[in-house]
Amino acid sequence: MSTPAPSRPRPSTDPAPPRGGDTHRRHTTRPHLLAALFLAAYTALSVTRHLQLRSTGYDLGIFEQAVRAYAQLRAPVSELKGAGYNLLGDHFHPILATLAPLYRLFPTPLTLLTAQAALVALSVIPVTRLAIRTTTPRLGTAIGIAYGLSWGLQKAVAFDFHEIAFAVPLLAFCLENLALRRWRTAAAWAAPLVLVKEDLPLTVTAIGLYLLLSGRRRLGLAVSAYGVLSGLLIVLVVIPALNPGGHYDYLNTATQAAGDPLTRLLLPPRKLGTLLALLAPTAFLALRSPLVLLALPTLAWRFWSTNPAYWGLDYHYSAVLMPIVFLAFADALGRLHRPEPTTRIVAVSVTASLLALPFLPLRDLAGPAWRPSPWAGAVREVTAAVPDGAEIAAVNRLAPQLTSRARVHRFPQALDSGTRPEWLLISDPARGGLPDFPWELPRLPQIPSLGYRLVLERSGIQLYRLADR
Repeated sequence: MSTPAPSRPRPSTDPAPPRGGDTHRRHTTRPHLLAALFLAAYTALSVTRHLQLRSTGYDLGIFEQAVRAYAQLRAPVSELKGAGYNLLGDHFHPILATLAPLYRLFPTPLTLLTAQAALVALSVIPVTRLAIRTTTPRLGTAIGIAYGLSWGLQKAVAFDFHEIAFAVPLLAFCLENLALRRWRTAAAWAAPLVLVKEDLPLTVTAIGLYLLLSGRRRLGLAVSAYGVLSGLLIVLVVIPALNPGGHYDYLNTATQAAGDPLTRLLLPPRKLGTLLALLAPTAFLALRSPLVLLALPTLAWRFWSTNPAYWGLDYHYSAVLMPIVFLAFADALGRLHRPEPTTRIVAVSVTASLLALPFLPLRDLAGPAWRPSPWAGAVREVTAAVPDGAEIAAVNRLAPQLTSRARVHRFPQALDSGTRPEWLLISDPARGGLPDFPWELPRLPQIPSLGYRLVLERSGIQLYRLADR
């Protein structure tokens, strides 16, 4: 990593507020107004998807079981993951416990979805604020809009709930302070990242190296050591100690050999496509800021893995990269020796985001998000017959409809493991139910032979109970 070159003096990056009371207040409120707008959009998207039965047990149901356990002062056990499975033995995310007080007040999966929308929307503030400092209020606001519409954030908000929602604002505030050379504040924002997920100590280590190469030797060494030691402790000690198999399940996807390192990192071409998609919304100008190097740890572990799901644009994996790339973009705009092309570059960024919008989840807010699922009424009627606290195995698409008030296992995995819950909640496509996942369909005809009787059925949504109950 090369030493970040000091940027030329520019009034727009002076932390002191400019003169002109009303004008300044209007400019400083823009980031917050923009964040509020995206909070509404993200919340509407994720909540309507859940109400349309488009959420799943993997992963919304799993995370709700963890937060529900924290709210009840228990270990974060998820029956959907496995009987007695402590989720801290799968991924290390104790920061989820901070949602417990809110969930205790509002025990519903909508609490998690709304919290995720708020966390992601919060990151719009530092991105927009830095962009305003390095350009103009108008251009900075445009960059904030492009960031809020970025594909990585949209994909994350649309895919259930995940712990990385906490990392998005933490990284955004950290990098904003790095750009403004507020070193200690940046380190403080970086510190909680190790509580979000076990791969983020790598990013914390990179932040420490950035501080070191920026001339903050003692602080940089301390942050780097903190990142390295916490990462080793989490992956080699804590997770194996809590994992049912006594090991870190995902380590083998990073250690299996697959050709020489360069080939493994760059091929198949899908990985290069991800890089292009990351940089294109910034007109590739993010490459001119040293802040963009902080994306390397996340890209490295994803591309090194043998799991193809990590390589592309889907799911939530790129959400943590969005604040890094866009804050690097804002920082790079302030480093331009000639400010004349700034407007054109920002126009390219906004245009790229708008052109991608018809292919991204937020497009649903134009209409499809507000159409109720044809199975919604049937699901409400059938699930109402399940008593609170019941033990039930449910198909993936129906599991998060019950995780707030029942002990939900995964169908058919629970039956395969020998667990015999009292109830089964099934959707049978052959009888007009929701489309099921391929691994669920072959087990549906076997249910009566396992000792279960049909209690209630509406539109292919079926509720079974053990015959001897």
